Parts: sequence; C-alpha cells; structure tokens
Amino acid sequence: MIQERLARLYDWHVQTDDIFFVPGVVTGFNMACRAVGAPGDEVLVESPVYPPMLAAPENGGRICKVVPLVEGRGRYEHDFDAFERAITGRTALFLLCNPHNPVGRVFEKAELERLAEICLRHDVVICSDEIHCDLLFSGHPHTPIASLAPQVAAQTITFLAPSKTYNVAGLSCSVGVAQNRELRNKVKRAGKGLVSHVNVLGFTAALAAYRDGQEWLDEVLVYLEANRDYLLDYVAEHMPDLRCQKPEGTYLAWLDCREAGIPGQPYDFFLEQARVALNDGAAFGPGGEGFVRLNFGCPRAILVEALERMRAALETL
Repeated sequence: MIQERLARLYDWHVQTDDIFFVPGVVTGFNMACRAVGAPGDEVLVESPVYPPMLAAPENGGRICKVVPLVEGRGRYEHDFDAFERAITGRTALFLLCNPHNPVGRVFEKAELERLAEICLRHDVVICSDEIHCDLLFSGHPHTPIASLAPQVAAQTITFLAPSKTYNVAGLSCSVGVAQNRELRNKVKRAGKGLVSHVNVLGFTAALAAYRDGQEWLDEVLVYLEANRDYLLDYVAEHMPDLRCQKPEGTYLAWLDCREAGIPGQPYDFFLEQARVALNDGAAFGPGGEGFVRLNFGCPRAILVEALERMRAALETL
C-alpha cells in the first residue's frame, strides 16, 4: 500500500525493506538524531520550526544549530549561503520540515535540489519530516527530497504519517523510509529498548486511511483551502496590522503581530483578551517572536468566531 502510494503520488519507487514503522514522526526524528553522528555533533534546523525539532538534537546529546528562514516577498525562503556557512566538520544531520510547520511552505523542487546538493557535498545526512505531505493547496505539489535522485535517497531518512491528514494521531502509526540499509539499521537500533512497536489499531487505521480515505481527503482539502482564503481575506480587511503569508500547505497560519501594538506577547494577549488559544510563536525558535500560529483545520463557524474575537480584542488597543 505504501509503496504503491509513493510511486503513484511522487514517482518515488522504494522497496519493501526500505520501509519501517515508528509510533510517531517526533519519535522518528529523535531516533535519527541519536543514530547519526556522535554525541557533541551538530544538527542543522531551519527556524521558525515545529518546537520538537528544536529539542530533538539535545535529547540525543547533539547540538542544535539554527539557520533562520528568510521572510521573502509573500513567502519564507531558504538562505542557502547561510545554510552552507553553518556547516562545520561536526555537522552530521539536517532536520528538514516539508511541508513546513509553521510557515506553510511547500518547498519547490529547485529549492530541495539546492539543499540536497549542499548536504551531499558536505556529507550531511538529511532527515525529512513530511507529515503534512497530503495537505496541499492548489498549485503546490509535494516533492519528497529523497525522490530527487538515488544519491540523495542514499543519504536521507524520511518520515510521514496519516495522523495529521486523517486525524488519527492518537493511534500512533508513522512511516519511515530509508533506502540506505546501513542508515536504516542505525535508526532502528537507536530506538531499540526505548521505542515501542506500532499497535494493531494504528496499523488498521493507517491502512483504512490510505486505502479508503482519498475521496474524503479531496473534500477536506477544498474545505481547508476555503478556510485559508477566508482567514487571509478577514485579516486583510479587519485586522490590517496583522500579516500572514499565504500557506501553500498544512492547515496552519503563521500570523505576524509585530506591527499590531500589542503589549507583551501576542499569545498572552489573545488568550486573555479574546479567549482564543493559539500557539506562541516564541516556542518555534529564532524568528518566532511576535508571531502566533493559528490552526484553521476546524469548522468554519469556529474559525469565524475566533477571528471576530481577535478583532474585537485588537480594537481595544
């Protein structure tokens, strides 16, 4: 099922032995941090980014080295020169998040090729969190970085899952793909005695989602894209001091509150004054201060109420 899916969606052809299962993508990239390199080695992460990716290197006795994404015109972009300058003789691993949480980028093939070329040249292993790969908006196809070329695949560990897409995270079934047998075995050994097996309900839910869930997912994506567009239009019209670059995938909006004149942290302000619980941008690392993350994967009525409450709170300033 997984082999067929990867081949059909991405023209990415893997063998049965290339695939392994873990109880979560976070578990997976923590295993990768322990498996690649040695204690004290460096792990590159591009921020702002999903907070567990910032914590994983230290969990494995490694050093987290942050390279900020750059706010470009209408979207975040990689600073390839800064990325390459950050690599030293102790850099062992790069944690990639694509589609990106929280900024909503679905990185283009040319961007991924540039990242892969740099990593290959410096012998840096890539661990790619692609858990949002099914949550894509019009005009933004997903490219697994390992699908670029055999030499990239040989140096890449990929993690994906049905959990975000089909809302089955509690059943704890995620997929790892590593086409380099030695690398795959290192990752699996890193979890030995620590990481539990995937349970039968998780396998059953994953099979049902991937086998029978496409029609439902197609409808959900239409709804999510409409939610995204509603949010962007509402912010532009009613909260112009906030900014939000257009998400290309995921169900997450990265709201820039730095020009809104909010006293203190935007997260605290919206929680206390609007009674809307968002995610604090500061938790996403450098570049996150002054931002909040909003999840628009919800019924439209809830999204509308949240935005109206936020608008009312801002009008008190």
